[in-house]
Amino acid sequence: MDKKNALRAGALAAGTTLMMLLMSSPALALTRDDGDDPGPGLSVGETLGLYVVAPLALFGLIAGLVWVLDKSKDRGDTTSSNITVKGGAKAKA
Repeated sequence: MDKKNALRAGALAAGTTLMMLLMSSPALALTRDDGDDPGPGLSVGETLGLYVVAPLALFGLIAGLVWVLDKSKDRGDTTSSNITVKGGAKAKA
């Protein structure tokens, strides 16, 4: 990619990012919508439990079930597991 195309791509990416930042309006997030009734906030422990511990526990549960209930045979590499190597070769100098 030459310098002209790299400059064009960089300008396009910067312009797109700038337009997206300008079009989003964080000031409107402060005004409440009709029917908006937020509940109480989560504590640090509740947040970590909900977004860190629970997904990890669910992943461990699914992985454990797959591992335990796997009925397939041993999937060893059949091409290299039956090769015997003899180390008796002598080099002639």
